[in-house]
Amino acid sequence: MAQADEAGILLIGNGTDIESLDPHMATGQPEHHVITTLFEGLVAPAADDPDADAPGVATHWQSADFITWTFHLREDALWSDGTPLTSADFLYSWQRILSPALASDYAPMLYLMKNAQAYNEGRLTDFAEVGAIAPDAHTLVITLEGPAPFFPSLLKHYTWFPVPRHGVEKFGTMTQRDTAWARPGNLIGNGPFLLQDWRINHFISVTRNPRYWDAANVGLNGIRFFPIDNAESEERLFLDNQLHVTNSVPLAKIAVYRRERPTYFHQSPELSVEFYRCNTTRPPLNDERVRNALALALDRRALVEDVIRSGSLPATSLTPPGSSPDYPPLQLISYDPEKARQFLAQAGFPGGRGFRKIEILTNSSESARTIAEFFQESWKRELGLEISILQQEWQVYLDSTRKLTYDIARAGWVGDYTDPYTFLGIWRKGDGNNNTGWNSPAYDALLDASTQEAETSRRMATLRQAETLLMQQMPIIPVYWKTNSELIRPEVENWKPSVISHRCYKALRLGPYQPLPPRRP
Repeated sequence: MAQADEAGILLIGNGTDIESLDPHMATGQPEHHVITTLFEGLVAPAADDPDADAPGVATHWQSADFITWTFHLREDALWSDGTPLTSADFLYSWQRILSPALASDYAPMLYLMKNAQAYNEGRLTDFAEVGAIAPDAHTLVITLEGPAPFFPSLLKHYTWFPVPRHGVEKFGTMTQRDTAWARPGNLIGNGPFLLQDWRINHFISVTRNPRYWDAANVGLNGIRFFPIDNAESEERLFLDNQLHVTNSVPLAKIAVYRRERPTYFHQSPELSVEFYRCNTTRPPLNDERVRNALALALDRRALVEDVIRSGSLPATSLTPPGSSPDYPPLQLISYDPEKARQFLAQAGFPGGRGFRKIEILTNSSESARTIAEFFQESWKRELGLEISILQQEWQVYLDSTRKLTYDIARAGWVGDYTDPYTFLGIWRKGDGNNNTGWNSPAYDALLDASTQEAETSRRMATLRQAETLLMQQMPIIPVYWKTNSELIRPEVENWKPSVISHRCYKALRLGPYQPLPPRRP
């Protein structure tokens, strides 16, 4: 650890191993953390508050109506190989992620842009009709489907980042999936760091990018991301002076750290929800009465207070507090086992009789299993159901959810920006993150109407209608609204909390080595 401090190398726990470093193919938080060191969008996280908007590739931007936005690109922006980065790179990147042949799960993130959805769905074949033009090499004009005051914040998400045409097409076509362009030795980025090494199941390392436009203000020489999905193992590494920052804290230790080691324990709000997907293509989960029974049979308060004990809140709907001051959480879910049993009986399974044994799928972390066991016991006690638990490694788990080869699957979602649409938009038909088999034309129509509404109160009222419909049909079962807990060494400087898990990596610094006391909590 002392050597890492002296060398300026930050050591971070990153949850699980990642699927891809291609910004157009990634979908998870572990990928998000690494990709945002290697690439930068038009807008970047601010150093003092990562949830605030700061100049990235764009020096400034403006909009008179929140529909048409003009971004002015800095002339000193370069790709890491020295090639100038221009507005054409952004147009290429957005055409790539929206191309139907690429089949990017996260393409709907761009649907706010005029005609983006039509192009992604193949109903429009000329990308020139999509709402993005480049009047010159350092200007971008983006036209949206409707007013979106939060749009600049959305551009901090990696789906909007530029990718290098000359790097991508050196190893295949624009829409060829899973090529070698995003691997060590090949990846050309524009962020504050360069990809140095990627050792599957061991670590990913990045090193300072000397061609980054703000290289003089990058405080670290490098970062290593370690895929550790066991909170107890991660804690041991931290206490043994082998990690600067953890991704989590063991559930059973949170109260101890809060009480005995507050210097190292950090807890902050997070715009995040834990939920379970239901595979609505599989009987009996294709019956919304069954899904409502499962949702009503869970005592979420007992879960967060007696099992998780992290300061998280029991979910009463999907969208967590903090998405917007004009959108307080809805009170749509409660613990009502008697009503749950009535729903189950109405669906033809009184007392659980005739209900086939179903399986809960989770990733391989210990905390995920602990929570799944709470579900297992609750549904057995309240509904008489037999439930098994299957844990899979992260990539296998993601593949299972995409292919709908599961009954009920654990999931989580951190807001990509501060607006309720970031939680509601993924359940529309065809969204690559839906993975439930559920869709509703009425729900999609409400979402579409919200994007056309300029007046805030009417827009939020429309989104409340959409969320109410979603919770009535219950393709997903919200469980709790998360609080972020992590262990951070005292020599780590400028690590700021973020409700949407953004980090301004270039602002981080490492002070002198400070060994942790030997006593373990």
